[in-house]
Amino acid sequence: MDDVVGPHGLGQKNERGERLVEWAQRNEVIIGNTWFEQPPRRKSTWKSPGDGSRNQIDFILISKRFRNALLISKTLPSADCYSDHMLLMGKIRVKLRKQKKTKPNIRLNLDLLTSDTDLCKKYNLKVKNKFEAFEEIEEVEELWQQLKRSITEAAEEEISTKERKTKQKWMTEDIPNLVDKRRKAKGKQEEYESIHREVRRKCEEAKEAWLNEKCREIDTFQRQAQIQCTGM
Repeated sequence: MDDVVGPHGLGQKNERGERLVEWAQRNEVIIGNTWFEQPPRRKSTWKSPGDGSRNQIDFILISKRFRNALLISKTLPSADCYSDHMLLMGKIRVKLRKQKKTKPNIRLNLDLLTSDTDLCKKYNLKVKNKFEAFEEIEEVEELWQQLKRSITEAAEEEISTKERKTKQKWMTEDIPNLVDKRRKAKGKQEEYESIHREVRRKCEEAKEAWLNEKCREIDTFQRQAQIQCTGM
């Protein structure tokens, strides 16, 4: 057991803990966060309702082969997690083989093809011209490769790249502010609970409004398509 469980655990093992130790021994792993000396608040991973007691019931398991790769382990009691469990972190040093540099994937703003009619016409014309520039090809696979190249090159030349977004499309501007306000209220239980309920309500309302708008757009496109089919 000494080579599985370290000297810096918290609390007493129960039946489940004993089974975990047995499993770790069979599978040649160690219970990583019991090997680092930390104050009790940095060891405990769970708190009872009302914070009456704390215990260590979440663990980092790592192969004995890589035990020296785990540099530190501790919990972050002040992390903004709406749970009775604390965030458990571990710092790992990993030696990776040097990888060859590859061309980064370009994220094109394809939404512009539906919102900008002139751009869509220019793009379609460029694809057509590029494809017609190739000599007649009989092989299906080669034909597909040429078509794919035409579409990709035309898109990269005509369509701008898409800015990376870190938030959900449905998220309104006030939600991140509320989340930040909730984070600052950590430790003030009543205020934290109140803000958390408001965050959930705002998220549900924003998501529903966004989905309704998308449904209206789809309905509009369907009606336009039906009108075009009728007129053909």
